[in-house]
Amino acid sequence: MNNLTKVERKSERELVVTRTFDAPARLVFEAWTRPELIKRWWTPKSLGITFVSCEIDARTGGTYRFVFRHPDFEQPMAFFGRYVEVTPFSRIIWTNEESDDGALSTLTFEEKEGKTLLTLHELYPSKQALDDAIASGSSGAAPEQFEQLDEILAMPQV
Repeated sequence: MNNLTKVERKSERELVVTRTFDAPARLVFEAWTRPELIKRWWTPKSLGITFVSCEIDARTGGTYRFVFRHPDFEQPMAFFGRYVEVTPFSRIIWTNEESDDGALSTLTFEEKEGKTLLTLHELYPSKQALDDAIASGSSGAAPEQFEQLDEILAMPQV
């Protein structure tokens, strides 16, 4: 679990996050598509965010909706969208529809020798939308999230 998460701005509208996980693509994919697993790693513990609900219909044309609570806000926050493409163990593409500035996210899983290179490519509708996402700190959460995912993948019951 000494793999580093790399977050790079590739253009005015693109952000790419990469990390290698010491697990097969099937397990990494399942951690992204099974609510009981995603609830265990997706919210960075350091931010005090907790899941209220997690609904995932991980199939092409399906939808997702994550609702969170944060101690600094009275009302829960929701993240939701639809799955544009779901190809088991290799690719997921989804929309982020909680605002007009939501990114189109493409996640790929490339397995080699039992390890999986995960690449998350986010395409924002404008330079300002990506600037705002970076300023909000949401893109900075990936390293902690992926460390937590590493911990889940290392457990025998996954």
